[in-house]
Amino acid sequence: MADTWLVVGLGNPGPRYERTRHNIGQLVVDELAARRSETLRSHKANARVAETWLRPGAAKMVLAQPNSFMNVSGGPVSALTAFYGISPDHVIVVHDELDIPFDSLKLKVGGGHGGHNGVRDVTKALGTPEFARVRVGIGRPPGRQDPADWVLDPFSATERAVLPSLVSDAADAVEQVVGEGLLAAQQRWHAPRS
Repeated sequence: MADTWLVVGLGNPGPRYERTRHNIGQLVVDELAARRSETLRSHKANARVAETWLRPGAAKMVLAQPNSFMNVSGGPVSALTAFYGISPDHVIVVHDELDIPFDSLKLKVGGGHGGHNGVRDVTKALGTPEFARVRVGIGRPPGRQDPADWVLDPFSATERAVLPSLVSDAADAVEQVVGEGLLAAQQRWHAPRS
């Protein structure tokens, strides 16, 4: 199933975390599903899943949100790759990134986890870091606020005003990775914005 991609939006389950910075990966998967009028449904891999296509006749996409907490995201991701027969080079993990300014995206394959426990657990569960990441910038907390608290806070009013376009951009980036490859997507999204 080389033309099938697993797109995973990381986050925490439950209403307490729905609109927090740590859940931006799940917001992006929600956007990808909404664009295709799909609904995420419960899957035995401890995740919510929608099977869809990039566009008719193009690559299949399995959109997924683990039901587990962020720090143990790897189990559901590994179970989904096994269930669908998807290799790590066709996995895209969408997650929040403290070290990227808010309203920015960075894309990469492989490398370290940068202290992100969800990415760390996915890497461990897949047995390799060689999967694509769409890293959605949330920026660092102001002052001396603990980053662990910052990521679990809701977006500020200023951020909420920009959030729909950031989520849309990240969804566009996922679609471009699936349709055109990582390099083409990097060339678009890493270029300075005018």
